[in-house]
Amino acid sequence: MTDEHERMMRANQANWDARTPVHLASRFYGLGEKLDPARWFAAFEWEDLGDLAGLDVLHLQCHLGTETIAFAERGARTVGLDISEASVAAAADIAARAGADVTYVRANVYDAVEALDGRRFDVIYTGKGALCYLPDLDRWAAVIAQLLCPGGRLYISEFHPLLNALGPKPAEGEGTELLLRHDYLGGRDAVRRNATYTYTDGPAVEGATDSYEWMHGMDEVVNALTTAGLGIRRLRESDELPWPRWPQMVRTPSGWWRLPEGEPRIPLLYGLLASR
Repeated sequence: MTDEHERMMRANQANWDARTPVHLASRFYGLGEKLDPARWFAAFEWEDLGDLAGLDVLHLQCHLGTETIAFAERGARTVGLDISEASVAAAADIAARAGADVTYVRANVYDAVEALDGRRFDVIYTGKGALCYLPDLDRWAAVIAQLLCPGGRLYISEFHPLLNALGPKPAEGEGTELLLRHDYLGGRDAVRRNATYTYTDGPAVEGATDSYEWMHGMDEVVNALTTAGLGIRRLRESDELPWPRWPQMVRTPSGWWRLPEGEPRIPLLYGLLASR
């Protein structure tokens, strides 16, 4: 990883520290209501993950830990890791108030092996807006391979690179047309965002508003994993999201959201199961 990449990741760390109080107060996360960690998961994720009772599960780039708690509720010995100190502190408080037994660690994902003292895991989970903050997927996959027990599983539930290429929700005054705004494939410079407002509701971010994202096509993800020695066991593409990205999206029986009939049926999320 280059010095420039390290600078950008430090900027992202500061940005996520600044986002944390906004997210804690947001309706998007709904932390003032009854906590429901399972609402962030598609049914197919649990089908692919299988029984987690008694297993060691690591959630990388866990942010507030709203998903992490779901693994503990299913009987796993659960660890969450995130680059943001503010996020990790908030996640630990949320888990304690929920009575969930989760350990949280503050570390850059690239330093996870050292930060976790060489501990290995049966299952590693990551996704829903995580991989775009990593400049080097080959290095990331090598870290995953070191963290997994022999026979261990990685599960990625991530926004599809097509969704990322369509860009953020339209600005005020723009139409609802789905327009390609960014690369689908990786390999070029990071996309710099001035994140005055985040993907949630709430006030403006105070302080560090710059953040950087890297595009990663499906081929880059798969090839990074296979090069690191992992085997791909299943790949799913879904046309649903856990929140309405565009105003024309409609609610489905699952409680998630998809584009209405008449709109193109495109992948918005993917689930990838791999094993060491």
